[in-house]
Amino acid sequence: MIKRIKENIALFRFNRAELAGSLGDMGTFIPLFVGLVTVCGFNPATILIFSGLFNVMSGVLFGIPIAVQPMKAIAIIAIAEQLTQNQIIAAGLITGFVVFVLGITNIISRFNQIIPKSVIRGLQLGLGLKLVINGMQIVVQTNHWFGYDSIFVGIVSMFLVLFLLFSSRLPGALVVFGLGIVLVFFKNPYIIKELNIGFITQDFIIPGREDFIIGAIRGASAQVPLTLLNSVVAVCALSADLFPERKLNPRSVAVNVGIMNMLSCWFGAMPMCHGAGGLAGQYRFGARTGASVIMLGIIKIFTGFLFGAAFLKICFLYPMSVLGVLLLFAGFELAVTSRDITTKTDFFVMFLTAAAILALKSIALGFIIGMFFSYLFIFGIVRLEKL
Repeated sequence: MIKRIKENIALFRFNRAELAGSLGDMGTFIPLFVGLVTVCGFNPATILIFSGLFNVMSGVLFGIPIAVQPMKAIAIIAIAEQLTQNQIIAAGLITGFVVFVLGITNIISRFNQIIPKSVIRGLQLGLGLKLVINGMQIVVQTNHWFGYDSIFVGIVSMFLVLFLLFSSRLPGALVVFGLGIVLVFFKNPYIIKELNIGFITQDFIIPGREDFIIGAIRGASAQVPLTLLNSVVAVCALSADLFPERKLNPRSVAVNVGIMNMLSCWFGAMPMCHGAGGLAGQYRFGARTGASVIMLGIIKIFTGFLFGAAFLKICFLYPMSVLGVLLLFAGFELAVTSRDITTKTDFFVMFLTAAAILALKSIALGFIIGMFFSYLFIFGIVRLEKL
């Protein structure tokens, strides 16, 4: 381990390309960060400080620009269904523990053989569409056509995101997030005098029995398979393609994800994981070493400690029309991962899983239905031509 860390440090390059690359994951991080603070009451300072610490830790341990993201399934369900902070924390703790156990026992290496990709993609498609719908509803519910927080602002924000969607220089979500902050100051110019330097401390959180039950059923049941596939298996596979000499080990990544959440959730940090999309995004923006995420982590920690209190006030005044577009963008980013499904059978399972999630309003039931039909096809009990 120490030898690997020394090798990683020797490759670090703290330059403009690495700094630009660190922004590649902001399209995923910012919408869910703002949503968890605004809708679910999380402390922005706590999120920034802990995610920054894990950025630094991951950069040093793995030596590649591996992203630290919100756990998407938990975050999307929490925002769409307005779960309490304690329920979200409980879901993160359960997911972290399960992933840690699967990693430390090396069961993670058999994961691909248990849950078909079509079911995972169905979960991602269903959750993505759920957030897209929720984002659109938030924009429309502003009820004003014009103004600082209006449908017009939502439409402009949407065009900005679309214009910058495929940019390799500037994340669209980062630009739209900045627009929202500018609108906060335009609408409330007096707020400048009220912004305090420093951060608001977070109490130690101990979820209750009911929080753990709701967190397990509504959050962890959907997040565990997504984390194992997207944050462990897919990340390791992508690392082998992009950095063959520094490819990641599934067991190490799973243990790292588990430790991150079992340490930080008690202090009010959002549930966190790694992500193949984040790694791809940071690579596309120019990141090639762990120095990229280390610089991002330092910026997050600095921002959290110095401007955490100000961020909290800004987030509560943040235009809902812009927040809706950010959530829509995050939902699209998650849903579009399902594009690698190619066979007719897998398409059927994916869409059935997604449809069940939306129709039954239950991630767990959608997952069960998807698994049931997937194994009917796998064992040849049902053939698609006969349906």
